Amino acid sequence: MVENSGLELLITVVVGADDDRSARDACRALLHRVGGRIVESGDCSDEEPGCWSVTIGRSAAEPDERPGPAALARAVRNFLRELGPGYSGHRVACEPPTAWTVIDEPELLGALVAGGERLLVEAWAGSVLPGGAGAGPAVDDPDEPAPEPEPVVDELDEHGRPRPRLELLVDVVTERKAGAEWPARALASRLSRNSTIVDWTERPPMVRIVLDLGPSVGAPADIVRDAVRVLGGGGWSRLQVRERSAKSRWSAAPTPPSGIAAVELSAAVPAPGAAERQPAG
Repeated sequence: MVENSGLELLITVVVGADDDRSARDACRALLHRVGGRIVESGDCSDEEPGCWSVTIGRSAAEPDERPGPAALARAVRNFLRELGPGYSGHRVACEPPTAWTVIDEPELLGALVAGGERLLVEAWAGSVLPGGAGAGPAVDDPDEPAPEPEPVVDELDEHGRPRPRLELLVDVVTERKAGAEWPARALASRLSRNSTIVDWTERPPMVRIVLDLGPSVGAPADIVRDAVRVLGGGGWSRLQVRERSAKSRWSAAPTPPSGIAAVELSAAVPAPGAAERQPAG
């Protein structure tokens, strides 16, 4: 078992599959090879018909130290070496608190995951998944009990008032919506199991994805502080607090050639009579 060193890996596979179960089954051999657990899966067939994304989380084998750019990049490169010689030469981008690489070679991935089309490997500083990426059994292992479901947060509090909703905005340097959607979903999975894409826009060289993470308990400022703490890393802007909302932003400087360039977290109490935002088409 890999020791938890303060660095965590997220491995997201885009795979051709008929449904969630078959996508998870296709990733079973990879899961058993690299360890960890499945932390999120989702249908991305609106952009690429017949595609699902599956995200595996695990701790990275790095020395106990304050993770800097070198440690983040090294964690990704070491993981690529685990996969085999065909993966170790891929370029790794780094902008603390994360380092990442994208492998878009279906023929190479097919040896690891049947129907695999793309692979995103991210290293993050700090504990970015509830309980740690290495904690708990794989959620698709029939021989192990499934983890307890997250408690459902009602839309209204005990006084019948709307709860604040947490929203995540992610700017990704990419040319296509699919290239932004799956890393954004992977990021959202660290904060909520019930995220919904409500908007997306092209802002060359980036695509902006906006996700509604659902109602949260507490004041907007506390909700955003907690979310920032979960994502970890430095460079977040000072919390901006208004009467019914709060937000904080992280951005890479300079803008990376690919991957996540900016993240904004915001929480706001819905205005009376405001309609719930609908998923983006």
